[in-house]
Amino acid sequence: MLNKIFGKKKLNSSINYLEITPQRLYNHIEESGKISVLVPKFKNKFLVKYLSPKLKSPFIKAKLDDFGSLTWIEMDGTKKVKEITQSLTDKFGEKVQPVNERLTKFLTQLYQYNFITFKEIK
Repeated sequence: MLNKIFGKKKLNSSINYLEITPQRLYNHIEESGKISVLVPKFKNKFLVKYLSPKLKSPFIKAKLDDFGSLTWIEMDGTKKVKEITQSLTDKFGEKVQPVNERLTKFLTQLYQYNFITFKEIK
């Protein structure tokens, strides 16, 4: 029940994370080398129509760190998680280890809060 209220989704634990393809659901902007994901403040059509024009910005900026920014850029809908882990290892080396565990946890959080989806999951 709480998952429906707060919009959290669960990911099937039998899926091989390294073989799935993440896709972004929101746009982003780049600020000083880091990514800020633009999340709409409202999803209700009435609120979007009448409140959004009165606001300074209709978006909330979710700021990502260096690892998250590179991961977000790499999630273009064509690269599998395995390829993204390789990109992170190539750029950050030992600083990102254990890369598989960190990346799968990060992607799980993004998926739970509807920032991303996976091509293989319908």
